Amino acid sequence: MENASARNLWGDFLDAHLEFASEDAPKVIYFFDNEKDADLCADLICKETKRATTHSLKGIQLRNEALPKIGDFYVVTDWNGNAKCVIRTTAVKLLPYFSIREEHARLEGEGDKSLDHWKKVHWDYYTRELSELETKPTESMIVVFEQFEMLYKK
Repeated sequence: MENASARNLWGDFLDAHLEFASEDAPKVIYFFDNEKDADLCADLICKETKRATTHSLKGIQLRNEALPKIGDFYVVTDWNGNAKCVIRTTAVKLLPYFSIREEHARLEGEGDKSLDHWKKVHWDYYTRELSELETKPTESMIVVFEQFEMLYKK
């Protein structure tokens, strides 16, 4: 793990949870593509308000990333790389964008937790993300809805 803050938090987590001592080092991540939203999401996760995220499958595929899977660990940082907490994936579902419902938006825990807010924020994000990959979002595109639990925080 390159990030010293993440490495230290992961070490503290393992000291408190020896049952995970044989796990591989987790991926270090932040949420969104800007400082304000990344820091807000890290805070919401630490407060256990945000318990899910939604990725565009097309973005994952075009970046040659692996799909998240149940049991994956992550160290969540703020925009500046300061480790905030350890999370673990508890569920992964592939869904068409148009099938996202209120319960998905509530689990994501952002804004007013409404579906309208979710759709606006995510559509804007997917538009930025996919434009960099020379494509654009569609109502029928597949999204990866990932639920997680916060296991440890500073």
